[in-house]
Amino acid sequence: MSEVVRLTLVSHAMTDATAAGRFPTDEPLNALGHRQADAAVELGVIDAAHCGPEKRARQTAELLGLSAAVEPQLADLDFGSWRGAVLGGVAPADLAVWLTDPARAPHGGESVVDLVNRVHGWMDGLAFQRGRLVAVTHPAVVRAAILVALDAPPKSFWRIDIAPMSRTVMNFRGHAWTLRSSS
Repeated sequence: MSEVVRLTLVSHAMTDATAAGRFPTDEPLNALGHRQADAAVELGVIDAAHCGPEKRARQTAELLGLSAAVEPQLADLDFGSWRGAVLGGVAPADLAVWLTDPARAPHGGESVVDLVNRVHGWMDGLAFQRGRLVAVTHPAVVRAAILVALDAPPKSFWRIDIAPMSRTVMNFRGHAWTLRSSS
Protein backbone atom coordinates (compact mmCIF):
# COMPACT_ATOMS: atom_id res chain seq x y z
CA MET A 1 0.00 0.00 0.00
CA SER A 2 1.06 3.52 -0.75
CA GLU A 3 1.29 6.37 1.76
CA VAL A 4 -1.09 8.36 -0.42
CA VAL A 5 -4.67 7.83 -1.53
CA ARG A 6 -5.02 7.90 -5.31
CA LEU A 7 -8.66 8.26 -6.26
CA THR A 8 -9.75 7.77 -9.86
CA LEU A 9 -13.31 8.94 -10.49
CA VAL A 10 -14.85 7.43 -13.62
CA SER A 11 -17.97 9.04 -15.03
CA HIS A 12 -20.49 6.38 -16.10
CA ALA A 13 -20.92 5.54 -19.77
CA MET A 14 -23.62 6.96 -22.07
CA THR A 15 -27.34 6.50 -21.39
CA ASP A 16 -30.39 7.51 -23.41
CA ALA A 17 -31.02 10.37 -20.95
CA THR A 18 -27.48 11.69 -21.38
CA ALA A 19 -27.76 11.51 -25.18
CA ALA A 20 -31.18 13.22 -25.21
CA GLY A 21 -30.39 15.98 -22.68
CA ARG A 22 -32.90 14.64 -20.14
CA PHE A 23 -32.63 14.65 -16.40
CA PRO A 24 -31.78 11.03 -15.58
CA THR A 25 -33.87 8.37 -13.94
CA ASP A 26 -32.37 5.04 -12.89
CA GLU A 27 -31.81 4.06 -16.50
CA PRO A 28 -29.34 1.50 -17.86
CA LEU A 29 -26.51 2.19 -20.29
CA ASN A 30 -27.50 2.41 -23.94
CA ALA A 31 -25.70 0.57 -26.78
CA LEU A 32 -23.12 3.34 -27.15
CA GLY A 33 -22.51 3.25 -23.40
CA HIS A 34 -21.83 -0.49 -23.55
CA ARG A 35 -19.32 0.07 -26.37
CA GLN A 36 -17.65 2.94 -24.48
CA ALA A 37 -17.19 0.85 -21.35
CA ASP A 38 -16.03 -2.20 -23.32
CA ALA A 39 -13.41 -0.08 -25.11
CA ALA A 40 -12.14 1.61 -21.95
CA VAL A 41 -8.47 1.49 -21.08
CA GLU A 42 -7.38 -0.78 -18.22
CA LEU A 43 -7.42 0.94 -14.83
CA GLY A 44 -4.31 -0.83 -13.52
CA VAL A 45 -3.80 -2.07 -9.97
CA ILE A 46 -6.72 -1.17 -7.71
CA ASP A 47 -6.96 -1.65 -3.96
CA ALA A 48 -10.69 -0.91 -3.70
CA ALA A 49 -13.55 -0.02 -6.04
CA HIS A 50 -16.79 1.83 -5.32
CA CYS A 51 -19.77 2.84 -7.44
CA GLY A 52 -22.96 4.82 -7.19
CA PRO A 53 -26.17 2.87 -6.55
CA GLU A 54 -27.81 3.68 -9.89
CA LYS A 55 -27.98 1.06 -12.63
CA ARG A 56 -25.80 3.10 -15.03
CA ALA A 57 -22.95 3.34 -12.50
CA ARG A 58 -23.16 -0.32 -11.52
CA GLN A 59 -23.23 -1.45 -15.17
CA THR A 60 -20.23 0.70 -16.03
CA ALA A 61 -18.27 -0.75 -13.10
CA GLU A 62 -19.17 -4.30 -14.14
CA LEU A 63 -18.13 -3.66 -17.76
CA LEU A 64 -14.82 -2.30 -16.47
CA GLY A 65 -14.32 -5.59 -14.64
CA LEU A 66 -14.60 -4.03 -11.20
CA SER A 67 -16.08 -5.72 -8.18
CA ALA A 68 -17.32 -2.41 -6.81
CA ALA A 69 -18.99 -1.82 -3.49
CA VAL A 70 -22.15 0.25 -3.89
CA GLU A 71 -21.74 3.55 -2.07
CA PRO A 72 -24.90 5.62 -1.46
CA GLN A 73 -22.85 8.82 -1.10
CA LEU A 74 -21.82 8.42 -4.76
CA ALA A 75 -25.45 8.67 -5.91
CA ASP A 76 -26.28 11.15 -8.64
CA LEU A 77 -27.64 14.60 -7.83
CA ASP A 78 -31.30 14.17 -6.88
CA PHE A 79 -33.25 15.95 -9.62
CA GLY A 80 -36.56 15.63 -7.75
CA SER A 81 -39.61 16.42 -9.91
CA TRP A 82 -37.38 17.00 -12.95
CA ARG A 83 -36.39 13.30 -13.16
CA GLY A 84 -37.00 12.13 -16.75
CA ALA A 85 -37.83 15.63 -18.05
CA VAL A 86 -35.98 17.28 -20.94
CA LEU A 87 -33.97 20.36 -20.08
CA GLY A 88 -36.11 22.50 -22.40
CA GLY A 89 -39.26 21.35 -20.60
CA VAL A 90 -38.28 23.01 -17.31
CA ALA A 91 -39.70 26.44 -16.57
CA PRO A 92 -36.97 28.94 -17.54
CA ALA A 93 -37.28 30.83 -14.25
CA ASP A 94 -36.81 27.63 -12.21
CA LEU A 95 -33.86 26.58 -14.35
CA ALA A 96 -32.28 30.03 -13.95
CA VAL A 97 -32.59 29.81 -10.15
CA TRP A 98 -31.03 26.35 -10.11
CA LEU A 99 -28.13 27.29 -12.39
CA THR A 100 -27.27 30.52 -10.56
CA ASP A 101 -27.99 29.76 -6.90
CA PRO A 102 -26.22 26.56 -5.78
CA ALA A 103 -28.10 26.55 -2.47
CA ARG A 104 -31.52 26.29 -4.16
CA ALA A 105 -33.35 23.23 -5.50
CA PRO A 106 -36.57 24.42 -7.14
CA HIS A 107 -37.18 20.88 -8.41
CA GLY A 108 -37.70 19.54 -4.89
CA GLY A 109 -34.53 17.45 -5.07
CA GLU A 110 -31.01 18.16 -3.91
CA SER A 111 -29.17 21.47 -4.22
CA VAL A 112 -25.63 21.68 -5.54
CA VAL A 113 -24.48 22.76 -2.06
CA ASP A 114 -26.07 19.63 -0.56
CA LEU A 115 -24.38 17.43 -3.19
CA VAL A 116 -20.97 19.03 -2.58
CA ASN A 117 -21.37 18.51 1.18
CA ARG A 118 -22.33 14.84 0.65
CA VAL A 119 -19.35 14.19 -1.63
CA HIS A 120 -17.06 16.10 0.76
CA GLY A 121 -18.14 13.78 3.59
CA TRP A 122 -17.40 10.72 1.46
CA MET A 123 -13.98 12.07 0.50
CA ASP A 124 -13.18 12.86 4.14
CA GLY A 125 -13.77 9.18 4.91
CA LEU A 126 -11.25 8.15 2.23
CA ALA A 127 -8.51 10.19 3.90
CA PHE A 128 -8.03 7.35 6.40
CA GLN A 129 -7.42 4.78 3.67
CA ARG A 130 -4.32 4.20 1.59
CA GLY A 131 -3.75 2.90 -1.90
CA ARG A 132 -5.44 3.14 -5.28
CA LEU A 133 -9.20 3.59 -5.25
CA VAL A 134 -11.63 3.76 -8.16
CA ALA A 135 -15.16 5.16 -7.97
CA VAL A 136 -17.60 4.86 -10.86
CA THR A 137 -20.15 7.61 -10.47
CA HIS A 138 -21.91 10.52 -12.18
CA PRO A 139 -20.76 13.77 -13.78
CA ALA A 140 -22.38 15.78 -10.97
CA VAL A 141 -20.49 13.81 -8.32
CA VAL A 142 -17.20 14.25 -10.19
CA ARG A 143 -17.84 18.01 -10.43
CA ALA A 144 -18.53 18.12 -6.70
CA ALA A 145 -15.32 16.20 -5.96
CA ILE A 146 -13.30 18.64 -8.06
CA LEU A 147 -14.81 21.55 -6.11
CA VAL A 148 -13.83 19.80 -2.86
CA ALA A 149 -10.25 19.18 -4.03
CA LEU A 150 -9.80 22.75 -5.22
CA ASP A 151 -11.73 24.28 -2.31
CA ALA A 152 -13.70 26.10 -5.02
CA PRO A 153 -17.09 27.73 -4.40
CA PRO A 154 -20.23 25.78 -5.33
CA LYS A 155 -21.14 28.47 -7.89
CA SER A 156 -18.28 27.03 -10.01
CA PHE A 157 -20.11 23.69 -10.33
CA TRP A 158 -21.59 24.34 -13.80
CA ARG A 159 -18.23 25.49 -15.20
CA ILE A 160 -16.87 21.94 -15.19
CA ASP A 161 -17.67 19.60 -18.09
CA ILE A 162 -17.47 15.88 -17.39
CA ALA A 163 -17.91 13.53 -20.35
CA PRO A 164 -19.16 9.93 -20.21
CA MET A 165 -16.30 7.53 -19.33
CA SER A 166 -13.95 10.39 -18.46
CA ARG A 167 -11.47 9.88 -15.65
CA THR A 168 -10.52 12.35 -12.98
CA VAL A 169 -7.56 11.48 -10.77
CA MET A 170 -7.00 12.99 -7.33
CA ASN A 171 -4.47 12.36 -4.60
CA PHE A 172 -4.82 12.78 -0.87
CA ARG A 173 -1.49 13.32 0.79
CA GLY A 174 -1.14 14.47 4.35
CA HIS A 175 -4.03 16.85 4.80
CA ALA A 176 -5.47 17.85 1.42
CA TRP A 177 -6.81 16.55 -1.89
CA THR A 178 -5.05 17.59 -5.08
CA LEU A 179 -6.38 17.32 -8.63
CA ARG A 180 -3.85 15.32 -10.60
CA SER A 181 -5.55 15.04 -14.00
CA SER A 182 -8.87 14.94 -15.80
CA SER A 183 -9.45 13.30 -19.16
